Amino acid sequence: MLEGFYKIRFQLNDAVGRSVMYVRAGKMLGGNSAFAHIGTYQEEAGGELVIEIKTVRHNPDPNYRAMAGTDDATLLARGKPDGKLYRFEGGLKELPGAKFSSVMTPIGEEEIPIAGGVGQDGIVNGLYSIHIRMLDGVDGGLTGVMLLNDGRILGGDASFYYIGSYTSEKGRWKGQILNQEHTPARGENPVFGGHEVGIGFAGTCDDQGALLEATALAGKRSLRLTAVLKLMHRA
Repeated sequence: MLEGFYKIRFQLNDAVGRSVMYVRAGKMLGGNSAFAHIGTYQEEAGGELVIEIKTVRHNPDPNYRAMAGTDDATLLARGKPDGKLYRFEGGLKELPGAKFSSVMTPIGEEEIPIAGGVGQDGIVNGLYSIHIRMLDGVDGGLTGVMLLNDGRILGGDASFYYIGSYTSEKGRWKGQILNQEHTPARGENPVFGGHEVGIGFAGTCDDQGALLEATALAGKRSLRLTAVLKLMHRA
């Protein structure tokens, strides 16, 4: 069954990209450092899967270029399982003739105890963009996507994936995240690359997004950071 948490390597003609994706109950929610991916899937006779995914930019940095030449693109593709992998082929509505292919590889989801769930005026379930900034004069940060669902965190970007848990009520939230590589990133991100990073955080939230302050343990370094989350799609 397709349901689960995946890292994805995709290719549009000669351009290659990576992302993470959570798949469940006919929905596909994920993204990477610059784009959110929001879509659906259906299973047809013979086990073939049909997917439609819309890409929406969340990071305005022009250094992250849109592979399709437009920030808002729609992927139409078909695929089948290949052992534990899923392989898809298709194209983009906005770029006729371009060839798309992808491989989805499952990320082992460790059992994470739910920290306590969400109470009244807690953070909204959904797919968020997250922009992380280091403090205390440390260069670096991350941008990606984060799926929040009743106390559970799944997310990531082109190199990392996040798993964690949280509690939230009365406009506040707190929790813990484990940040790990799914694709080597030491050269691109020396702060987090090569490390399994544990993060404890607390902050405020409303029905549009959230703020947090956190302490991250990366190897022997203890780092302070702040992050802004923006709700992109309710789940």
